[in-house]
Amino acid sequence: MTPGAVGQQIQKLEAWLGIALFVRQIRQVTPTAEGRAYYVQIQPAIAQIVEASRRVREGRSKGVRLSMPPSLAAKWFAPRMADFLIAHPGIALNLSTSTAFVDFALDAVDLAIRYFNGVDPALSVHLLYADSARLYCSPAYAKQLKLKRPDELQRATLLHNTLHPHWTAWLKQFSKLTEAQIEGIGGVHVDQSLIAIEAAVRGQGVVLTSALLTAAEVAAGSLIEPFDLALPLASGYYLVHPRTAELPAGATTLKTWLIETSDASAAHTAPQ
Repeated sequence: MTPGAVGQQIQKLEAWLGIALFVRQIRQVTPTAEGRAYYVQIQPAIAQIVEASRRVREGRSKGVRLSMPPSLAAKWFAPRMADFLIAHPGIALNLSTSTAFVDFALDAVDLAIRYFNGVDPALSVHLLYADSARLYCSPAYAKQLKLKRPDELQRATLLHNTLHPHWTAWLKQFSKLTEAQIEGIGGVHVDQSLIAIEAAVRGQGVVLTSALLTAAEVAAGSLIEPFDLALPLASGYYLVHPRTAELPAGATTLKTWLIETSDASAAHTAPQ
């Protein structure tokens, strides 16, 4: 529908309700107090209509829509995706990646993997991987800086990323550096774990991230842990879907596979 058509429908609704839902100004439309209150009351019903309509429309579809963070998709899911598709050739997988939380009422997604604390009463939540922040760098970088103790990170370049912004907490717990010394350490800030990990592989600094995201590099020897020290985190990777919604058969199959695969992966990546 065009904006004009939407506007006409809203005006008809306002006339039928007998109240103004919006205050209209030049290039700006603001909901009234009555409009906001009305939305709060009808939003659950609208969400139910959207979900019911989507399931009727896609009732015969064998597709499954999965969302997860880009770093997890690239480092963990992509190498294993073929295993699922080979085992279940009748299921069409649609994968989307985003750091934003999925809104199941609006987004066309059956399952999502979220990186958070696991608390959301509206969702069915299953922990796939309990996370901790661990330090990685290339073997050459560790040798160049002669990294033997955490205090020696004062000479390093810290690779910061938004998924694991825990350098200050890690250094306060495991080093004897003062707060001023910690703040004085040089660093590079990036918004993607993938970039920070790749920079560490190329000897450009030390990265603080998850063992789940560095398993391939550690196995190949391109990254090492100069210190066997892990900072426990409240956040982890959780498989979620709406608590009240019934999962399609394909999504149920994928959920079971993800849980089984994550259990095996967690056992494989656990520090010895």
